[in-house]
Amino acid sequence: MTLARWHVVALLGSAQTLAWASSYYLPAMLAPAMARELGLGTPTVFLAFSLALVISAFFGPVSGRTIDRHGGRPVLMGTNLVFAAGLAALGLAQGPVSLFAAWALVGVAMGSGLYEAGFATLVRLYGTQARNPITGITLLAGFASTVGWPLSALMESQFGWRGACFGWAALHLLLGLPLNALLPRPPAHPPHAANATGAPTTTDTPPPPRPKLTAALLGYVFAATWFVSTAMATHLPQLLQATGASLAAAVAAGALIGPAQVAGRLLEIAFLRRVHPLLSARLAALGHPLGAAALLVAGAPAAMLFAVLHGLGNGIMTIAKGTLPLVLFGAQGYGARQGWIAMPARVAQAAAPFVFGLALQRWGAGTLWLSAALVLSAFGALWLLPRTPNP
Repeated sequence: MTLARWHVVALLGSAQTLAWASSYYLPAMLAPAMARELGLGTPTVFLAFSLALVISAFFGPVSGRTIDRHGGRPVLMGTNLVFAAGLAALGLAQGPVSLFAAWALVGVAMGSGLYEAGFATLVRLYGTQARNPITGITLLAGFASTVGWPLSALMESQFGWRGACFGWAALHLLLGLPLNALLPRPPAHPPHAANATGAPTTTDTPPPPRPKLTAALLGYVFAATWFVSTAMATHLPQLLQATGASLAAAVAAGALIGPAQVAGRLLEIAFLRRVHPLLSARLAALGHPLGAAALLVAGAPAAMLFAVLHGLGNGIMTIAKGTLPLVLFGAQGYGARQGWIAMPARVAQAAAPFVFGLALQRWGAGTLWLSAALVLSAFGALWLLPRTPNP
């Protein structure tokens, strides 16, 4: 990757870290305080967050199509303004109506400002050569929870949860907006593909034989894996305790998921970038089921192994979410297609905390059979996808 591309990756990766930290990772730290002051149950706050995820699903195709036409710079700068407005509205919320309205506005920004938009921005800049930059921004944004949770907790302890929301809103204006403003303007015409020697060609990747089936399979793969990923992010300590682990051991194991995700992305950079993205995705889809099998057989002693295997798979699958549509369909119309493919995953993310929570209450540790089966079904769907030449 050239120095100029690393510069773009640093800018976009930093902006993505801010976007994820101030939205997806916000409720975990602030929801209890919000609920107490507003006189609501904590599940109600998470329900408002689920609404934001559903809304984000429907804005993905629109923002992706806009990026295809005009590049990601204006779209991402616009999302900084919407993020700031939504977070400020969240800090001003006085009851359930204003809370849900604020989260809905944040959902609009999430639909246009998270990974799918970042991936589309890179594809608009670099065409079929965007795989390494995509890996780069996921590596940087992999630290969003590492940065976001402590910063949210610090701002909440110093200024209250409203002050934390205002602080994140200010960061979008003072940091996120300038970072995205520094992104280069895209070329007037989307870049062409490149052949094995790196020389430009006049054609993009040809579409797969059955494009609608391929898109549907990809949508299912990402919906199933993101359902499990969100369920683990919400319920992992409770799940591990159901296998016999103490609360301290469950928290310690959960703390390994973030570093394991980053390790998975480093593995992609160092080794898996030389293989077809489809192989990377298949390997990634085995991480959670293997960890679940170890946890079901060995119980609590396997909690840390489970967390590492789940984190490794989740880290690599995040990259596949950007690279698989690129290698299977090419760069033409990537942004809009990515938005449609990601829509089921966003809805699955919204449903995951509630649905998996009910399953956990009923089946306890046996809920691992559900999560493992879902990811194994995604693994099977990956084998039905056509393999194109390695880009």
